Amino acid sequence: MKRSELSEFAVEEEGFKLKIRRGGNGVPLVSTSRGSNSPFPVNEAAPAAQPVSSNAPTAPAPAGPAKEEEGVIYVKSPMVGTFYRAASPESKAFAETGTKVTETSVVCIIEAMKIMNEIQAEIKGTVIEALVENGQPVEYGQRLFKVKQG
Repeated sequence: MKRSELSEFAVEEEGFKLKIRRGGNGVPLVSTSRGSNSPFPVNEAAPAAQPVSSNAPTAPAPAGPAKEEEGVIYVKSPMVGTFYRAASPESKAFAETGTKVTETSVVCIIEAMKIMNEIQAEIKGTVIEALVENGQPVEYGQRLFKVKQG
């Protein structure tokens, strides 16, 4: 990290997250997490010296899938970034409660590294609820919309 003057490096892949950040004294601080499919977003403000998985209790995570409603699917974030419901502040939201969506319907935009990424529903149904507020940061795999299949 010193040789390339990097101050932070993060990688995330299928339930594993690794984040390395140079501390004030130049010593790398490492944070890792396994199985980040928890319904609770990871707290990015947590100190990097502690594992991210220790910030949230593990008991509530299994309870989430047991309470899932039949015929309800969640549109999940395919990346880390900032969630936007519309193309611009003046534009109409892509998906509201009651909006019918198809596999190719754009439901939101996620900004990552100054690139606007259109996110498609990838399922056919009706939006029941938007689970994220406009302008909120989102994590990989975080639930964005609740959709009734059909």
